[in-house]
Amino acid sequence: MLSGCASRRPAPNPPTPAPVPQPLPPGQQPTVRPPQGSSVYSGQYTEQGTASWYGAQFNGRRTSDGEIYNMFQYTAAHRTLPFGAVVQVTNLNNGKQVEVRINDRGPFVGNRIIDLSYSAAVAIGMIGTGTAPVRLDVIAGPNPNIGFFAVQVGAFQLEQNATRLREQLTARYSPVTITTLDLPNGVFYRVRVGRFPSQSAAQALATEIQDQDAVVAFVVRLDN
Repeated sequence: MLSGCASRRPAPNPPTPAPVPQPLPPGQQPTVRPPQGSSVYSGQYTEQGTASWYGAQFNGRRTSDGEIYNMFQYTAAHRTLPFGAVVQVTNLNNGKQVEVRINDRGPFVGNRIIDLSYSAAVAIGMIGTGTAPVRLDVIAGPNPNIGFFAVQVGAFQLEQNATRLREQLTARYSPVTITTLDLPNGVFYRVRVGRFPSQSAAQALATEIQDQDAVVAFVVRLDN
């Protein structure tokens, strides 16, 4: 009798997918606001390097902080700045500036320091070039010097390659962990070394690993 009732129970509805963000109405500007309740930090954090941007392929997917990526808002991905940090980005080729909020992690290319949303890239005139030299100035949000940091030494689409590198490094470093990243082109297995209370300590290890193991290593913030 119980099994008969269960067989007639309707199947649960599948979860409703999040709507894909659409272009803003004419005249409406993107907004940049730190999360409610966050501390406000406006200090001497500056950084120079290469910016890139990401757009339609990621539009509507979840960012690293859990919100839905909207290519029409002023947001960005950074490897070490805390979520909610507001950053003024200056294109050093033309002097154009835009303020963005950090809500994602990346770019995972060694010579780039920030991935801008499509609209932010348009604002500083770098859509056509794809990349641009920029200066970053943190103007609001949580203190970027507080947190924990690690060194990323590889990202692989084959899990066994990540496992092999972890075993190679475990003999000299601890901890060595593997985390996954789901991207439109597949799942990546990221190998990370250490857990440090300062970015400078993590950077010292990154330099050591690059010199001794001839691999590309860069510092990342640990968000959990």
